Amino acid sequence: MVSHYTRISVLILLFSFKVSAQETQNSDQTAKRIDFANSITANDLSTLLYSFAADSMQGRMTATPGQKKAAEFLQNFYEAQGISGGLPGGGFYQNIPQEYFKSKYVKTDSENVVAIIPGSTWPQEYIVLSAHYDHVGAKGDTIYNGADDDGSGTVALLEMAQAFKQAADQGMGPKRSIVFLHVTGEEIGLYGSRYYTENPIYPLEHTVCNLNTDMIGRIDPNKAGNENYIYLIGSDKLSQELHDLSEQVNQEFIQMELDYTFNDENDPNRFYYRSDHYNFAKYNVPIIFYFNGVHEDYHQPTDTPDKIEYPLMAKRTQLIFHTAWEVANRDQRIYADKLENSASEKSDKR
Repeated sequence: MVSHYTRISVLILLFSFKVSAQETQNSDQTAKRIDFANSITANDLSTLLYSFAADSMQGRMTATPGQKKAAEFLQNFYEAQGISGGLPGGGFYQNIPQEYFKSKYVKTDSENVVAIIPGSTWPQEYIVLSAHYDHVGAKGDTIYNGADDDGSGTVALLEMAQAFKQAADQGMGPKRSIVFLHVTGEEIGLYGSRYYTENPIYPLEHTVCNLNTDMIGRIDPNKAGNENYIYLIGSDKLSQELHDLSEQVNQEFIQMELDYTFNDENDPNRFYYRSDHYNFAKYNVPIIFYFNGVHEDYHQPTDTPDKIEYPLMAKRTQLIFHTAWEVANRDQRIYADKLENSASEKSDKR
């Protein structure tokens, strides 16, 4: 007869094996996650950006042949990676009618470019990664290439999409859907993101968060000598959960300075209101805006691919990738908890 103590010892041993196996599995998954993030490289970003911000794109002004060529470039990339278009039926272009743009510069329709990697567990919950792919065009023979603004954010999305697709192909796809949203019309009034949020392809109530990338390839002159940074704007405006998750991910994987200078409500630059995340925030979707700050080439013809700090840009892109990964795979979805807490406090005061 097996003694009581023997049975307890066997149970303890089996439990120890189970815990050890789980720890090994988690360790293996973390290692693979890091490998996927490390597939985002300075060399790949450079190759993409030299094509995307080339003179042939003619500055990518909204509703011009250059912008149309840029949209085709994005679609071709996603198709080559085997990533589906984000519209019903698999299309990539969300058409925006000319009359929607209250701008003298727009003479025809334009389009957002949308791709998606569906989630495996909660496919009807969405993380939207956004960047605007338009710029200010050309003046005569002078082309405004917009390498940093926002070629950098655009190709960062492409590299993150490739990394997520590699994970999916190896059985580690995101549990929630990842939407890659390239918006048009940002430079003339945030039109593309406003059109998307007024005509969402995926319901905003099921949109977990928006991570917006607008200028991440350069160094703010004020940060000279302290280049290992990125400005974060809006991370704590609606969701403390998202802010805390962002901080934790950075500490665990990247160790970059997260600078909140421009997150101040009294910031005279008002950057929180000046990029595409704001149109999501208006609908109470938690957001983070990733930004390197302005520099002497901002909106100048000298904003060219040779000025980009590619290793730093790769590190910043990996930070965004890890943050999106965490949001997509955590057991509980992110909510605008600050709104909920505020509503609860108001109710308590009644």
